[in-house]
Amino acid sequence: MAPLTLLWILFAVIVVVVSALDLFVITHRHSPVGVASALRWTGLWVTVALGFGALVYLLHPRGHELAMLYVAGYLTEYSLSVDNLFVFILIFSLMGVHEEAQPKLIKLGIYLSIVLRILFILFGIALIHQFHWLIYLFGLLLIWTAWKMLVADENEQVRPENNIFHKLASKFLPIHEVPPESRRLAIRHGGRWYVTPLFLVFLVIGSTDILFALDSIPAIMGISQDPFVVLTSNIFAVLGLNSLFFALRGVMGMFKFLKHGVSVILFFIGAKMIAGACHPVEEWFKQHAFVSLVVIATVLIVSIILSIWHTRTYPTPPNHE
Repeated sequence: MAPLTLLWILFAVIVVVVSALDLFVITHRHSPVGVASALRWTGLWVTVALGFGALVYLLHPRGHELAMLYVAGYLTEYSLSVDNLFVFILIFSLMGVHEEAQPKLIKLGIYLSIVLRILFILFGIALIHQFHWLIYLFGLLLIWTAWKMLVADENEQVRPENNIFHKLASKFLPIHEVPPESRRLAIRHGGRWYVTPLFLVFLVIGSTDILFALDSIPAIMGISQDPFVVLTSNIFAVLGLNSLFFALRGVMGMFKFLKHGVSVILFFIGAKMIAGACHPVEEWFKQHAFVSLVVIATVLIVSIILSIWHTRTYPTPPNHE
């Protein structure tokens, strides 16, 4: 069996087994998911993802190169996904989503994100192979995204009531109120089908997923255009979001500078893509794949350390009524 075929099979088996286990545990819990439990599951997903990188290193003929590109891509997409989850948490807060209904929406959002990313990745790779100059356009897009992320006010990034899908659904679909803890997206009442307010939240999350996918695909393309590296690193990054959501919901205040770190990573990848117009620079990065991994890992570690230091040095004072 060809090494690449074996790796694809191992990837599929790992994803199905761990996803099923994760879904079973979350679905059959009778108590809220605590931060400690969520962190353990997050650690499991990260370990599985990095372990798969070790398999790539050991089994693939170009394992030394592809394993580093895979890990660099995974860290980039994972850090972007953390920023996505902050936005989801904000959406839930603004739209008053009950805690019991949040796990279902996150899981649906993850599945939708996987489908969108696979479609965008395959489409993006085909486009770049056909029109190589698009790689420089993607680079400019990443630099602009980095700047937008850096200067945007977090409280102004999400306005659910201005979302076009939310507006259209609110105007044209019959809506029926349900108890806050309900997980139903649609119900049948009086012989007629209605959507619930939770369906409107899902539309906002789904449309936000599209924007995030459009931002993240150029980022992974700047690291590698190998379909295996791009798809596996993306899917592993997204699949770990379910448990990460519950962890971040409890400790999100500790990551003040993570957004700044992600901005630096996007700027670095975008600049590297544009610099690739100079053939010696492009070849140097191809021959030194570890450089991207070192830069991305260093920026993430520094931003997390600075965030923890700032939280401990300047704790947020409690609110007084």
